[in-house]
Amino acid sequence: MSQARAFIPVGVAALGLLLYTATFVVNEWQVAIKLRLGEIVGIYDKPGLHFKLPFVNNIESFDRRIQTLDSRPQRFLTIEKKDVIVDSYAKWRIADAAQFFRSTSGDSARIARLLSERINTSLRDEFGKRTIQEVVTEDRKALMIQLAKDIDRRAADLGVEVVDVRVKKIDLPAEVSESVYARMRAERERVARDLRALGSEAAERIRADADRQRTVTIADAYRDAEVLRGEGDAKSAQIYATAYTQDSDFYSFYRSLEAYRAAFGRGDGLMVLEPDSEFFKYFKEQTAP
Repeated sequence: MSQARAFIPVGVAALGLLLYTATFVVNEWQVAIKLRLGEIVGIYDKPGLHFKLPFVNNIESFDRRIQTLDSRPQRFLTIEKKDVIVDSYAKWRIADAAQFFRSTSGDSARIARLLSERINTSLRDEFGKRTIQEVVTEDRKALMIQLAKDIDRRAADLGVEVVDVRVKKIDLPAEVSESVYARMRAERERVARDLRALGSEAAERIRADADRQRTVTIADAYRDAEVLRGEGDAKSAQIYATAYTQDSDFYSFYRSLEAYRAAFGRGDGLMVLEPDSEFFKYFKEQTAP
C-alpha cells in the first residue's frame, strides 16, 4: 500500500506532463498553425485551449494584430528623372496564416524584407509617373490610397493584408534641391511681377478716372456758378429797374448820395470839377426832391 502511494506523485507528474505536451493555448491576438511533420494540418484563430499529439504535432503561433513596418528612406526617380528621397511606413496584418507561413516561415526579418521590396516597387512606380512639383503639391490622400491598394495586391502572395501606407517625408537630394528652389523662386518672381503690373495698371486706371471725375466736377460747378451768377445779376438788374421806374427822382438822388460818399468818404482826394457840373446837381437845389 505504501509503495502504491509512492507512485501517486509520479503518476500525477506524468499526467501533467502529458497534458502539457498534448495541449496548447491560443490568445485573443494570435493565430496558430498545427503542423505534422512540417505539413499544415490545422489553423486556429479562435482563442482558447486546443489539443495536439505530443511529439507528432508542432504549433506555430503568430501575432494577427496590425503591425507597423517602418522602412528606411529610399531614393526614387520622378518622371523628370530627378531623385527624391522618400521616408514611408506601412500598416499590415496576417490575412492568410497558412500562406503567411509557407511564404515567410514566420520569420519577422524575412517578412520585413519581402514586404519592403513590394512597398519600394509600388513607390517607384507611383513616383515614376509624377513630376517633382506633383509629388510635392499633389493631393497626398489620393496618393496614399493608390499606394495602399497597389501594395496590398502585390503582398497577397505573402498572406498579409496591407491596411495603410503613409509617406512621412519627401526630401530632395542637395543637387536637386537648389535647381528646384531656383525654379520655384523664378516662378514666384514671375507671379509677383505679373501682380505688380496688374496693380500698376489698376492704379493708373483709377487715377485717370479720378482725374476725369475731378475735371468734370469742377467744370459742372463752374457752369452752375456762372448760371447762378447770371441769374443773380439778372434779378438784381430787374429789381433796380423796377425801383427806378417807381420813383426815378428818388433813385437818381440816392445814386448821387452813393457817389458823394464814395468820392468824399476818405477825405484824402482832390477833384477838379466845374461848378455847374452835373455831379453837383443836388448841391444847387434848395429842397429835396
